Amino acid sequence: MSSSAEKYDVFQAIADPTRREVLKLLTQKELSISNITSYFPMSRTAVAKHLHILSEAKLVSGRKVGREKLYRLQPESLEELKQWLSFFEQFWNNKLSILKHVVENDEQAGLQVIETECDEQK
Repeated sequence: MSSSAEKYDVFQAIADPTRREVLKLLTQKELSISNITSYFPMSRTAVAKHLHILSEAKLVSGRKVGREKLYRLQPESLEELKQWLSFFEQFWNNKLSILKHVVENDEQAGLQVIETECDEQK
């Protein structure tokens, strides 16, 4: 399969940090390639390639306004990512619960040591 025929999915599209930054920029408003390029130390052609990948993954869409093409975020396409990540929340929540338990028990143990030391000094 040639690279020009390759289709990108959401996961491939967000794998690149520049594309993630472009998505963040587009959360505020529609932007032209020129506007987007001004935020990055790269050429307009490089930004256009990133936008092409984001478009193929249906994360952004473009519309012609006069001589410019404005791009906007299509947040609905992030639902696939959200669903995939939600499966892993159970692991994060479990780790946070364990951390909370450890911290709370350490605080109680620390207070008991302080109380014991105070009692010994009396």
